[in-house]
Amino acid sequence: MTPELTTLCYIEQDGKYLMLHRVKKEKDINKDKWIGIGGHFEGTESPEECLLREISEETGLTLTEYRFRGLVTFVCGTECLEYMALYTATGFTGEMKECDEGTLEWIDKKAVYDLDLWEGDKIFFRLLEEDRPFFSLKLVYDAGGTLLQAVLDGQEIHR
Repeated sequence: MTPELTTLCYIEQDGKYLMLHRVKKEKDINKDKWIGIGGHFEGTESPEECLLREISEETGLTLTEYRFRGLVTFVCGTECLEYMALYTATGFTGEMKECDEGTLEWIDKKAVYDLDLWEGDKIFFRLLEEDRPFFSLKLVYDAGGTLLQAVLDGQEIHR
């Protein structure tokens, strides 16, 4: 299985995260889920180049202040392996545009847990809340999307 390389960013403003409700694509592993902004590396991009391009393409915004927060390893069944560079951002310029992958919405940080999220996303939201300087999180799901295992910095935390 060839691993996918991706970025994901949670843009913060006034106690809220900019979230993407993935409702526009029929064949989408994230269909109907709420996620951050990001996507797949292209060509020889670095994580930062991918991050900046994806944010611009999906939101119309240009990040001016961002931070690399962690590396998330996703395993889903026997078909999917993804390494995701996770970022948060607190500075940006530009005007937000409509996204062709879903609906963009500012969500209060406390209300994020009430959204339809991947179970593992709740783990890294807690790590972001703790302002952990950097973490490595491995999330193992079955083919149906049930979280089977979570390993934080080499230590199992969920089974």
